[in-house]
Amino acid sequence: MSAEFTEERARRVLAAAGLARAPGDARLLALGENAVFALASTVVKVGRESGLWERASREPRVATWLAEHGVPSVRPAEPKALLVDGHPVTVWHRLPPAVRAATPADLAGLLRRVHALPEPPFALPRRELLGGVERWLRLAGDAIDPADAAYLRARRDGFAQAAAALTPHLPPGPLHGDALPRNVHVSADGPVLVDLETFASDLREHDLVVMALTRDRYGLDAAAYAEFTSAYGWDVREWEGCAVLRGARETASCAWVAQHAPGNPAARAEFERRVASLRADDPSVRWFAL
Repeated sequence: MSAEFTEERARRVLAAAGLARAPGDARLLALGENAVFALASTVVKVGRESGLWERASREPRVATWLAEHGVPSVRPAEPKALLVDGHPVTVWHRLPPAVRAATPADLAGLLRRVHALPEPPFALPRRELLGGVERWLRLAGDAIDPADAAYLRARRDGFAQAAAALTPHLPPGPLHGDALPRNVHVSADGPVLVDLETFASDLREHDLVVMALTRDRYGLDAAAYAEFTSAYGWDVREWEGCAVLRGARETASCAWVAQHAPGNPAARAEFERRVASLRADDPSVRWFAL
């Protein structure tokens, strides 16, 4: 298993990149797949490992392409990603202060604009929703039960095969890939998309299943979900393929938590809650975000 990715490690990468020389120069905003830091006029994302290089190097290109099409999104402060001590690093302009929390309806409006776009002049990958499962389980190491890891691998393979056979309702094309209100920032100028690293070209239903799962697993209010579907103009739950993409998303979300289990008792407990609910085929068990 690779060395644990910590705030301290990410700060050393920032220093090596010449982006922050003292701890007070950067404020940690998030620590997950990336460590995200706020500096004076920029936001810096430090990727967990070199395996994230391809998507990190594509993200600034996606942002520039969105700007060319008038889609409000975060803008790169550096046109290309850096690779520093084995970690991909991207630098972004800081957005104006948020005036309120983003709503599902804000997200839906942005998704409508993204889903109307043609293919960009560069290649977008397929939405490999399950592609990270092996890496996340590897990072979890012996912090999780090997039987649980084997169960998730088998579940991944089954849903990958089922997803490949789906007939979409929407025209396939560019999509965000992690379509949640947390990836929308609302300033005085309105909502903008952030975290563009999972942009892909595939079934657009992927973006909509995220919110359906949020309603069912994470406690999103039914009225808020109704506002989302009304603003978008369609409810993905009406599509016969919804259960397959939902199952794939649940599998990926469970494995994603596993990578945080080493050294994080709360993450380990949440992983065990999620995998037990999948084994029991119990969709009523509430999941909690880390």
